[in-house]
Amino acid sequence: MTIKPVNSQELPKPVGPYSHGVMAGDTLYISGQQGVDPKTGEMGADVSAQAVMALDNMGRVLDEAGLDFKHVVKTLIYLKNMADFSTINDIYARYFTELLPARSCVEVAKLPGNGLFEIEAVAVK
Repeated sequence: MTIKPVNSQELPKPVGPYSHGVMAGDTLYISGQQGVDPKTGEMGADVSAQAVMALDNMGRVLDEAGLDFKHVVKTLIYLKNMADFSTINDIYARYFTELLPARSCVEVAKLPGNGLFEIEAVAVK
């Protein structure tokens, strides 16, 4: 099985010792994506803006691997405030329209950069 890093040139380089994603055979493991504008490095103003940016950033990693949202089989969402769940659900539904992946969603005390939303995923070619 071939294992290789997947890093999108459209996203800033990872800030630590990790890759945007790792392709292991036909499976892509995507690192947590936050709502940071890749051009400015600024975090979105609210949870909605952050969710859109994070999902767009995840799309860039998928694209780099030759995949798209219909290849995603599992996601894990981290929310700073579970009260944002229905807002996130509405945004999430815009990206996942064909295959609805298995999903977990957890509330966390703190996210890097004081973020409000983060998502990681597993996709299969």
